[in-house]
Amino acid sequence: MDDAPQHSSPGPDDADGPGTHGRTGPHAGTAPLTTEAFRPELAEIDRLPTLEIARLMNGEDAGVPAAVAAQLPRIAAAIDAVAGRMARGGRLLYAGAGTAGRLGVLDASECPPTFNTGPGQVVGVLAGGPEALLRAVEGAEDRAEAAVADLDALGVGPADAVVGVAASGRTPYTVGAVEHARRLGALTVGLSCNAGSPLAAAAEHGIEVVTGPELLAGSTRLKAGTAQKLVLNMISTITMIRLGKTYGNLMVDVRASNAKLRARSRHIVALATGADEQRIEAALAATGGEVKDAVLTILAGVDAPTAARLLAESGGRLRDALEAARD
Repeated sequence: MDDAPQHSSPGPDDADGPGTHGRTGPHAGTAPLTTEAFRPELAEIDRLPTLEIARLMNGEDAGVPAAVAAQLPRIAAAIDAVAGRMARGGRLLYAGAGTAGRLGVLDASECPPTFNTGPGQVVGVLAGGPEALLRAVEGAEDRAEAAVADLDALGVGPADAVVGVAASGRTPYTVGAVEHARRLGALTVGLSCNAGSPLAAAAEHGIEVVTGPELLAGSTRLKAGTAQKLVLNMISTITMIRLGKTYGNLMVDVRASNAKLRARSRHIVALATGADEQRIEAALAATGGEVKDAVLTILAGVDAPTAARLLAESGGRLRDALEAARD
């Protein structure tokens, strides 16, 4: 498997977007969707000056963190469960369609350079296949059976954690992915932006960040998308902290794959050790550019092979390796 996301999603805006509320078919439901509600006070927004519209949008966005904060206990519980699976060798998979799905792809694709995750360790699974990253694949979001096939193709099982993401909480592809993952014994998380969603009900860990009606009715790439991005940031980042991928707030597992990241690696070693530039360069050269190893050689006064061994024995946790070196 590749580090890159495996599938991609439909929809020019969001799979849970305009037209969902009140229709029949796969997305039909009895309760109205908060995310789809029309706001009559904004019916003439197109007549406003640009600066006023910008102020309105900014004011809308300001309420998103509070909506996320209301779900922090649920988010934390989900993260601890995800980290537990990954600590035993499992994977983190995001499943979704449209904007929600693309946000999962984005989060998955950032994990290898930021945390040096292994091939296929964090995966984006999105409705519609790779072509849907850039253009709509009509009807892809409505096919729950496609989610089953996509998860089966990836060999999802009890070791894994599957996070379904959908603003409406009703998207058939996403709900189908979570339901199938749960049948397979995987840990399941359902992230939506409506209360009482089928997605949250299908998952072991339901997270419902209710951001309210959008500035543009049904355009859930706005507040709902922002909320989903914030939660996905938490899931991946805090999971990696729990897995020992950081040292304090330093990205000691960063993959130095370009000039910017090589410079960042040197800066991280400097912050972690306080060593001078010459010693830092020597440590990085001796350890093949591995930041954790370089920090350990400096702080513990060990050679590169010993640093590599200590880290391997400590499951990659730099703090534990330092303690072991001092014993």
